[in-house]
Amino acid sequence: MIIESQGDVTRAVVDAMAQTANPRLKQIMDALVRHAHAFAEEVHLSEAEWDVGIDFLNRIGKATNDKHNEGVLFSDAIGFSTLVCLMNNGQSGATETAAALLGPFWRMHSPRMENGGSIVRSPTPGPQLFARCRIVDPKQQPIAGVEVDVWQSSPAGLYENQDATQADMNLRGKFTTDADGRFWFRSVKPGPYPVPVDGPVGDMLRAQNRHPYRPAHLHFLCFKPGFKTLITQVFVDEDKYLETDVVFGVTRALVGDFAPGKGPPPWGDASGEWTGLNYTLMMEPGEAQLPQPPIK
Repeated sequence: MIIESQGDVTRAVVDAMAQTANPRLKQIMDALVRHAHAFAEEVHLSEAEWDVGIDFLNRIGKATNDKHNEGVLFSDAIGFSTLVCLMNNGQSGATETAAALLGPFWRMHSPRMENGGSIVRSPTPGPQLFARCRIVDPKQQPIAGVEVDVWQSSPAGLYENQDATQADMNLRGKFTTDADGRFWFRSVKPGPYPVPVDGPVGDMLRAQNRHPYRPAHLHFLCFKPGFKTLITQVFVDEDKYLETDVVFGVTRALVGDFAPGKGPPPWGDASGEWTGLNYTLMMEPGEAQLPQPPIK
């Protein structure tokens, strides 16, 4: 159609997409166009502001590489990732463990390990962590044979792919639950850390007077055929950034009890200060799918 006025534009675009063969794609694109156009009209977007927005999107693409995904970071920093995650998980009663966003630092093919092993692969100062976890179904029955990917940042606030001083796959490992649904491992207690701020997301946070910090946490990705893949995080309960997580990922169910250890550690020959974590995760019946890794 020939555009006669501003009011014709949205209808013209929606009409042009009307023959889209895939019904889900048609639904998504129709809503995207309508809401995007309504947004521009609501704020009366200027041409200069449109230029800034397009440049921002271009910079997100340029800042994304094999070791960093700026697009995921942007989605996280505006709460979009958490919203989508919570919309799509928990329908089968898995209230004890809510899902959480994947984040931009998950890698596939982390080393397989025996229960009780340490995921520390290079000198990593910090209190030792002894984690004992269990995976159950919504009826509280244990789930054996779950592959559990664990990853975390160092206490200094860097994932191993960001830090040349750490060994490859430091603070990453893959465990398998036993007949009672249990897995356990050693690590170091994680610390809070800032998300990368040298790209467009950092510019956005500074313009909004927001800090860039995430509270300390462990990542878990739990996979077994017949169950919906659980992607979640468990946060250190004493962390000062719990209320102001820059990516809005903290829910009440995800705050763990990281208790200071007393006496000798639960296993092994470790010495010095240590922290214990006992945590139960719940998986829902469903389709097992692995996500696309945000970095290589």
